[in-house]
Amino acid sequence: MRKSILILLIVLTLLTPHPVGAQASGPVYIVQSGDTLWSIASRFGVTVDELIAANSLPSENLQVGQQLVIPGYEGLTGFLNTEVVGFGDSLRGLARRNQVDIPLLQRLNRIISPSELYVGVSLIVPQQDGVTKLTASAAPASGETLLELAVRQNSDPWTLSALNNLSGTWDALPGESLYFPGEANNQTASGLPSAFISAEVKSLPLKQGGTAEIIARAAEGVTLGGFLVDRSLNFFDMGDGRQVTLQGVHALLEPGVYPLHLDATLPDGSIQSYEQMVLVISGEYPLYSLTVNDVTTLDPAVMEPENQKILAVVSPVNPQKYWQEPFRIPVDKQYGITAWFGDRRSYNGGTYTSFHSGVDYGVYSTEKPFDIYAPAAGVVVFSEKLTVRGNATILDHGWGIYSGFWHQEEVYVSVGDLVTAGQLIGKIGSTGRVTGPHLHWELWVNGIQVDPLDWLDVLIP
Repeated sequence: MRKSILILLIVLTLLTPHPVGAQASGPVYIVQSGDTLWSIASRFGVTVDELIAANSLPSENLQVGQQLVIPGYEGLTGFLNTEVVGFGDSLRGLARRNQVDIPLLQRLNRIISPSELYVGVSLIVPQQDGVTKLTASAAPASGETLLELAVRQNSDPWTLSALNNLSGTWDALPGESLYFPGEANNQTASGLPSAFISAEVKSLPLKQGGTAEIIARAAEGVTLGGFLVDRSLNFFDMGDGRQVTLQGVHALLEPGVYPLHLDATLPDGSIQSYEQMVLVISGEYPLYSLTVNDVTTLDPAVMEPENQKILAVVSPVNPQKYWQEPFRIPVDKQYGITAWFGDRRSYNGGTYTSFHSGVDYGVYSTEKPFDIYAPAAGVVVFSEKLTVRGNATILDHGWGIYSGFWHQEEVYVSVGDLVTAGQLIGKIGSTGRVTGPHLHWELWVNGIQVDPLDWLDVLIP
């Protein structure tokens, strides 16, 4: 009997809820993929112990989507969201759009200078209870008063003054984007000169070996240009009032911030320009050491002339765009990837000074010929046998986009041929510098090799 009572008491004790430390008050951060307690604490300027105490955490293990109260921000409520800085964004514009104070944005993100606001950086932006993010914006034209702008936007100058933290109705500057209640529009993006209606850099942050896709909408008669890092940009009409430029980011470019500069040339010949630093992150490429028996293919005297020959072929920018759908893999689906783009390469024990400039498809089946297909429509602009690349073919897809196919056993197309997506163009082989039969597929974007896999299953632009 006593034993049964003892067991019952133990069970009741285990089932009885125990009080835990009260959770602190403050803004809530939602854990993102890759977050750790240390990285979150570092980001907000608190200690790991303070985070643990504020949330009564039983351990340091976090789950994506978990909510954490951030101590040290008493009086601030709501959620702390992540927002990627876009081209043209400024601290002032972000504060207006999200209806928060600039000092609070600086404190949350530990920003000392506005110059640290790089395109592609993720900022913590508070979404406070009862506060709605604004999406509609417009800029006063030269000589336009705040009253005239307010009337044009079906609002009033006092509302615009309050929402945009102006000193008064006289405080608006020509060309400066102001936010107002209402639905999002296609008017001037924050911070950009009046010749730009909008400008967007897609897929931020940029990465080594990636493709920068910049889409802009300009005033009528405006011609766009500029540069990214050290490459001149070529804009093309998308047919819907927008212009696009595509630019490869070199796989060996050091991670960091680099200039993105846009020029708008008006019909009268005057130029409006805007420049902002853009974040480029690492592609996280691994190291591989390879052994090559034919050392003549490693001789710079052999490699460099061949490299320059290829560069001369892929440098011209054809204004004609041939592809109308996402790129497809250039082989049958039973073939597999044996080497990925961007891998850092060392040959015969040398240093890791080069990278794998394409994707290698090996042979995994003998049921079909080792066929090579055009990944997208284009024109054949090169077909020769080279020392390093073997039997090589290059397709011009237009707008500065080229595909290269190396090491072929047989080539079924000739220079000048117009090919369609999926058309048979060659046969996988082992010509040139190889360790076995495979297809090396290379993709160039405005003179820079990029990861071809980024172009599969998604239409760019």
